[in-house]
Amino acid sequence: ISQAMCTSFKVEILDAYHNFGTAPTRGTGAADTFKIALYTSSATLDSTTTAYTTSNEVSSSGTNYTAGGNTLTVAQIPTSTTGAGGSGTTTAWMNFNNVVWTSTSFSSAGAMIYNFTQGNRCVAILSFGGTVTTTSGNFTVVMPTSNNTNAILRIA
Repeated sequence: ISQAMCTSFKVEILDAYHNFGTAPTRGTGAADTFKIALYTSSATLDSTTTAYTTSNEVSSSGTNYTAGGNTLTVAQIPTSTTGAGGSGTTTAWMNFNNVVWTSTSFSSAGAMIYNFTQGNRCVAILSFGGTVTTTSGNFTVVMPTSNNTNAILRIA
């Protein structure tokens, strides 16, 4: 699993597929639902991944994990910043709250954030840097600090 923002997601932003905001401007009138699914070390996920897949997803058999993962909650709606005096780099970013699976027993090496509302389109792949195992405990994906240098989604 290679951590990356999905290339298809970058194009789809320009095509207005994804809406993270609370006041969308396109016709539906509601923000999209984003989910996070967990994967084993056998998964081949990277920047070329275009959509959610069940291939090598964490097993839901006796693990307290449901195929498709958990729904994410937007913690920081899209925002931006500009360097001092309007110079420097301009970065837009948004973030999700941490997500927890309770009373779990499974192993995962990474995750996929995807847009459930828009045909399960891939947003980002997360690598945990190795396999993480929980036995009868909570499995938490901790999101980074919500700012222009750390947020889970940043466009500079």
